[in-house]
Amino acid sequence: MKKCMVTFALAALLLSTDAKAQANKACGLLTAAELQSVVGGSVAGLNGGSMPGDVQICTGSAPKARVMLRIARAKGNSAAAAAKGVEIARKMGAQVDVKTFGPITCSSFIPPQDKQAYGFNTTCTVTKNDTVAGVEITAKNQADMVPIDKLHPLAEKMAGRF
Repeated sequence: MKKCMVTFALAALLLSTDAKAQANKACGLLTAAELQSVVGGSVAGLNGGSMPGDVQICTGSAPKARVMLRIARAKGNSAAAAAKGVEIARKMGAQVDVKTFGPITCSSFIPPQDKQAYGFNTTCTVTKNDTVAGVEITAKNQADMVPIDKLHPLAEKMAGRF
């Protein structure tokens, strides 16, 4: 009887884990091979997770960068919130570049000298109906930063996948 209960509990755990993985749509936005084309090395460990506010994430790593894919419901005036964030970053001394391509917005972030340990970030987001999806690459060094023009085509691919 104990063996049967343990087997049942293990099967239930595996099924719930599989259901959670299937429910996380962030990991389906881009493949490791597609990400490898922009980070210049293999991408390992694309694992799904969640954040507060019904945000699904998928994180992985490459030799010179961290990768995060995310998908969430768009909230209110997210363009105004993003503009405010850019202004705050610039006031703290960061170099921020923003480019818009229709529903796709991409940005690059070079932190001030005293905050460079946090990394050099390039992000592209796509808004579609009430959902926003994003790909974020954080390089360890400025020389390894992914340019917006290189990340933008991946955002185009994401747009058709959610």
